[in-house]
Amino acid sequence: MAQLELKNVVQRYGKQIIVDGVDFQLAAGQIACLLGPSGCGKTTLLRCIAGFEEVAGGEICLHGEIVSQAGRRVAPEKRRIGMVFQDYALFPHLTIARNVAFGLGSKPAEDPAERVRQLLATVGLAGQGDKYPHELSGGQQQRVALARALAPRPELILLDEPFSNLDVGLRERLSVEVREILKREGSTAIMVTHDQHEAFAMADEIGVMYEGRIQQWDVPYNLYHRPANRFVADFIGQGVLISGEVVANNGVRMELGTLTSDTPVECNESCTECDCGCPVDILLRPDDIVHDDASLVRAEVVHKAFRGADILYTLKLSSGKEVLSLIPSHHNHALGEQIGIRLDADHVIAFKRHDACAGDSSCEIRLEQQEAKAVVWHPGTR
Repeated sequence: MAQLELKNVVQRYGKQIIVDGVDFQLAAGQIACLLGPSGCGKTTLLRCIAGFEEVAGGEICLHGEIVSQAGRRVAPEKRRIGMVFQDYALFPHLTIARNVAFGLGSKPAEDPAERVRQLLATVGLAGQGDKYPHELSGGQQQRVALARALAPRPELILLDEPFSNLDVGLRERLSVEVREILKREGSTAIMVTHDQHEAFAMADEIGVMYEGRIQQWDVPYNLYHRPANRFVADFIGQGVLISGEVVANNGVRMELGTLTSDTPVECNESCTECDCGCPVDILLRPDDIVHDDASLVRAEVVHKAFRGADILYTLKLSSGKEVLSLIPSHHNHALGEQIGIRLDADHVIAFKRHDACAGDSSCEIRLEQQEAKAVVWHPGTR
């Protein structure tokens, strides 16, 4: 049985729908993330799970028990859920130990002093219990907030943008540390963030949200290499869409060359197999295009972003279309220079091209809603 299950959850403010029919399950011990841009409904959904807001439709279940449905809501304090807030919400007049102990409540089930000592050691703050919040760094305060949420051994931990007040380097480091702490405690958790790097570092599974809906619920690898639609492809990572055309023998021809698939090419949700000549858009990531001086395909360097070990180049093809390529930084090419490139794609994603929908209103609507189905190819010969 899933520890947490959402069934067609809807939430609205007045007539405005904020969460629109969300379904997912989370097994015990798993860490999930709701990822999406501002205003997509992820925080509202988290508040519904916590019990801070009622739902307008659907059900939220914990261990098979319904805790939220239209007209019925179990109080937050009865859900055995721990919450870690964006601003830490520590009591400034209490010591670190007393802040953590506050999470145990007035009738703890175990020795409070021992539980606090154990948790401070778990979050890397052993011996810091006599200090006050203002004496700790932001990262240390966030660990205290996590320890307080873990104190009563809740069935579920909810984290609402927990690292947004920290600098970039600390966010990345702390997200890895928090994941290790949650796994060590055997906790089940859901985090909300708009930062995909945090989501990738923390979560076993990620739900990408847009306009109140889960666009794709998957592991990080699949979100990057197998996006379910154009929105996910654009939101996760970097990449460009290159026009192509389906050719014989399960191939697709584009400006950079021809890729061959082991399986028939599928390019949208309405057809299981694309005929020869079918126009498609191919998603290419920076790591799909490599530098090769021997290649006959040349491109002009129009922009470069130094990243230490690598340089992210923006390259203009002969058609004028621009692509991205991540190249080791010892290949330091000048702006305006022509360099050789070739495809090295293990996963190529195809979408029905927008102009292929001309005259088909239902197809145009589906693409506008960014619900076109993606297909993964495993290229053979090139």
